[in-house]
Amino acid sequence: MKTLVIGASPNPLRYAFKAVRALRKHDIEVVAIGKRETVIEDVQVIKDKPWIEDLHTVTLYVGPQNQGSYIDYILSLKPKRIIFNPGTYNEDLIMQAEQAGIDCVRDCTLVMLAADSY
Repeated sequence: MKTLVIGASPNPLRYAFKAVRALRKHDIEVVAIGKRETVIEDVQVIKDKPWIEDLHTVTLYVGPQNQGSYIDYILSLKPKRIIFNPGTYNEDLIMQAEQAGIDCVRDCTLVMLAADSY
């Protein structure tokens, strides 16, 4: 269940950092994009927007005001779902994604993993 984390941060206090760690603890393959290149545990955080084969989930950790440059990229990857973590809800992206047949979930990745509902 390959997952793309957008907004990954090397700061251990940030939820995106915690999400990358939690996803890996659940043996989920992670691709992470952030503002700067770094490493979170065994995951290389990149600044690029790579093509990702067989992507299942995109989980967002960037607010709607910073999602504009990612919308076409996310839609082009054709993930099965997008998780809009608290503070990332974007009705425009949700509408476009749902029209493209992508399931949009308004939830918290960390809570979903803890509750085995990921």
